[in-house]
Amino acid sequence: MRLFLLLFFVGLYTVCPGQKLASEIDKLHRQKFTWLINKNYDSLNRLLHEQVQYVHSNGWVQSKAEVIDDLKSEKLNYTRIEVVESKVTIYKGTAIVSGKGHFRGLMPDKSEFNLSLFYTEVYVKAGKEWKLINRLATKVTL
Repeated sequence: MRLFLLLFFVGLYTVCPGQKLASEIDKLHRQKFTWLINKNYDSLNRLLHEQVQYVHSNGWVQSKAEVIDDLKSEKLNYTRIEVVESKVTIYKGTAIVSGKGHFRGLMPDKSEFNLSLFYTEVYVKAGKEWKLINRLATKVTL
């Protein structure tokens, strides 16, 4: 019985740190969507890696500067983002988020868009912070 309890708690200790990190990454990835809607440029600037490739479902690829500049000019104008599901996989200094969600917003001509997307986001540890280095989305039916 003691051996069982020892193995249980050792296993619990080794699993929990990974689960905690996955939970933190999931929270960060969801917070990013709030920052996109609220146009929190400083927060996004800190989150996006200098070499980020932000790939939209239509193949449009943006750099860090383009993401922020397009939010400021309202070329990108998200009004609602609902995460339907997400899964975080941790591998060494990398976190991969796979998710599904509904994305709504306005185009520059003020016409609305309403997309259901599957997306993958890759975060890397840079110093003490996690940075989004790649994001790829594709249209799906949810």
